[in-house]
Amino acid sequence: MALQAEVAELKTLVKFYEEQFRLSKHRQFGASSEKSEYDFGQLSIFNEAEATADARIPEPELIEVERHYRQRKRLVNDEHLPENLPIEIVEHDLPSEDQMCPECGGPLHVIGNDKRRELKIIPAKAMIVEHVRRVYGCRECEMDEYGAPITKAPVDNPVIKGSFASPEAVAHIMTQKFVMGVPLYRQEQEWLRQGLPLSRQTMSNWLIRCAEDWLEPVYDALHEMLCLNKVLHADETTLQVLREPGKTAQSKSYMWLYRTSGDTRHPIVLYDYQPDRRSKRPAEFLKDFKGYLHTDGYDAYHGLPEEIVIVGCWSHYVSSPNIRAEEPQALALRHSA
Repeated sequence: MALQAEVAELKTLVKFYEEQFRLSKHRQFGASSEKSEYDFGQLSIFNEAEATADARIPEPELIEVERHYRQRKRLVNDEHLPENLPIEIVEHDLPSEDQMCPECGGPLHVIGNDKRRELKIIPAKAMIVEHVRRVYGCRECEMDEYGAPITKAPVDNPVIKGSFASPEAVAHIMTQKFVMGVPLYRQEQEWLRQGLPLSRQTMSNWLIRCAEDWLEPVYDALHEMLCLNKVLHADETTLQVLREPGKTAQSKSYMWLYRTSGDTRHPIVLYDYQPDRRSKRPAEFLKDFKGYLHTDGYDAYHGLPEEIVIVGCWSHYVSSPNIRAEEPQALALRHSA
């Protein structure tokens, strides 16, 4: 009976592995129209609109609320337009020669309006901003042999000295890359289609320079404010970095995350990239911090200075060897803190 049960179990496993193999082959070589709706491969690139369109679903109706427009709430496909969107009114009227009654020839008057609303999207466009700085001199002093003073109108410094980059252009490129996930080579193609040969090398230079000159000082100020809090949270995750000196592309690097607690008036979330997961990384980042640090059970956090008290959830701490070695009373005090 034991052998028969083992054979039945093995047959079940064989069927399972055969099905997994068949599904793997189907996903690899099957027709795209037969793939799952959750396949984010070629399907999402070429025929996403065809796969998700459904003509049976009516468009939501717009209603007017306090001179703004928003969508009527729906149970299915409930989507909302922001109430602060600007409104452009386009009026359509009859020509003056057509404002006569076709029956009696008398003048027509307005008895109502028909409205049709559309969502208008204006793509990003490029333009040149030319700064003209007035320079003033004194004609009386120009007659003096000692020369005349020159006064120039005040003007803001460029975001990058010697470059035609503007704050708006750099902010748009940063948002597209780091928020929307659009790589620079695709942005390069988009700008080229608009007649602007902006290379990815130029955009890369802009990103690095502006990050160093404008974002790092903000980061450092937020770091100081972060360490003034009494309760912080920390965690780390793996990250793959290409062309890192002394490391292969397949090796692991780490992004350490530090943030304020949920009851903080001004929330702060900071990322700290490091090539490894050594315990000195949080020690260096939190050298000015004194308080409670909420983490998981990773041992590296337990080597921090005594001014930092490690606290965490029970699921991590009951399995941590550092916590198991503590007295129950001390463990309860750490968690109550």
